[in-house]
Amino acid sequence: MTQSAQPRRRFLRNASASALGAGALAAPMVSRAQTTTLRFQSTWPAKDIFHEYANDFAKKVNDMAGGRLKIEVLPSGSVVPAFQLLDAVNKGTLDGGHGVVAYHYGKQSALALWGSGPAFGMDPNMVLAWHNYGGGKALLEEIYKSINMDVISYLYGPMPTQPLGWFKKPVAKVADMKGLKFRTVGLAVDVFTELGTAVNPLPGGEIVPALDRGLIDAAEFNNATSDRILGFPDVTKNCMLQSFHQSGEQFEILFNKGKYEGLPAELRAIIDYAVQASSADMSWKAIQRNSQDYLELKKSGIKFYKTPDAILKAQLDAWDKVIEKKGAENPLFKKVLESQKTFAQRAGQWQNDYMVDFKMAWNRYFGAKKA
Repeated sequence: MTQSAQPRRRFLRNASASALGAGALAAPMVSRAQTTTLRFQSTWPAKDIFHEYANDFAKKVNDMAGGRLKIEVLPSGSVVPAFQLLDAVNKGTLDGGHGVVAYHYGKQSALALWGSGPAFGMDPNMVLAWHNYGGGKALLEEIYKSINMDVISYLYGPMPTQPLGWFKKPVAKVADMKGLKFRTVGLAVDVFTELGTAVNPLPGGEIVPALDRGLIDAAEFNNATSDRILGFPDVTKNCMLQSFHQSGEQFEILFNKGKYEGLPAELRAIIDYAVQASSADMSWKAIQRNSQDYLELKKSGIKFYKTPDAILKAQLDAWDKVIEKKGAENPLFKKVLESQKTFAQRAGQWQNDYMVDFKMAWNRYFGAKKA
């Protein structure tokens, strides 16, 4: 071997090693960690679109986690009844769940302020804005701590305004509500009680069977898609649209705090961003599906009526009585109300001043023909 050949071979070996090193640095870091599986339960029947929303969230997390984290979602009642979800997640019986904050109303009435009532004129997306940027999130954490619930809560998914409900015959005035056996939840229980109804706060899957057996006379749930899937049109033919009882509600995703905090930071970040993505996706899907099912319900002979303004005003009057009473007896309730009111005054003025009346444009192209 000549002296000139040796340096040349050393150069090639060094160059090859450098290339391998650079390739190793450029290659993506693929985790070989074992999959962490979290068992979730929703508070919705498997056939409901709400359970579909829960699965949509889980799929986003599972896809982004690349095999490191998997959320499995069971329907309501698989492990615990719908109204026991919070306790089950707190105790670790379940790793997490999907529902609404109003379902925990019995533990602390202030929890229902994230869904029940007119929210000082805020729409559901504005309520989420208050929660995420106006102080609501810290207040919710304070409430859960006060009732010894070690959970991580995410709110997402602004729900469209919910109907007044399904009735055997349309209600034309406040007096028509008196004496009705009615289903609702959260602080809406107190509102409808003020209106003279006898309220039974049933979970979603039990409403239609109760209507069918005559255990209740009327009921509200949420939207055209859920109402259609759950079978409301099979037991009653009249639906009253528009109401202030649940006009700003959203969904809640719960995690057992220990399980959540035991996840690596990058997986917790995936959950954070999956919630945000799911919030937008849910609101878009709701517009598509609710409008389509509303049309199908009308085609099938269901009669829809706008709730009379007199009943809407009576709801606001009832709400004022409810929050005055609850605020006087519950400091946390009053604290949440004051936070909402401060945010709503500013954000509501901005929205009302800036947003155009979209009905003007819709009526121009699709409204009744001028005489």
